[in-house]
Amino acid sequence: VQLVESGGGLAQAGGSLRLSCAASGSTFSLNVMGWYRQTPGKQRELVAAVTSGGSTTYTDSVEGRFTISRDYAKSTIDLEMNSLKPEDTAVYYCYALHSAGVDYWGQGTQVTVSS
Repeated sequence: VQLVESGGGLAQAGGSLRLSCAASGSTFSLNVMGWYRQTPGKQRELVAAVTSGGSTTYTDSVEGRFTISRDYAKSTIDLEMNSLKPEDTAVYYCYALHSAGVDYWGQGTQVTVSS
C-alpha cells in the first residue's frame, strides 16, 4: 500500500486548509485510515481517524474544528481543517492500518499556521 498526501501549506490563524491522502495497492483491506501530526521533539499524535465502517475519532484539541472524510470507492481520505490555530502547526502524516496488522505511512506534509 502506498499513501500519497496533498494539500497543506501556510494559513493564518482562523483560516482553513484541506489535506488529502490517496491510497494505492491493496486498499480493500484498510481497516482504518487517518491523520497523525508531529512537531519537533514531540511524539507523533493521532489527529483523526475513520474506520472501514465509517466511525470517526478525533483528538480533543481538534474536535469541532477538523472533519475527516473517506471515499471508499477512491480509497482516499480528506481532512478539512477549520479555525486553525498556531498550535496546529506540524507535519501531518497520512496513516492506514491494514487488516493484516501492518501500518502504512505517507511521506508527510507541512502545515504552518501563523498568528
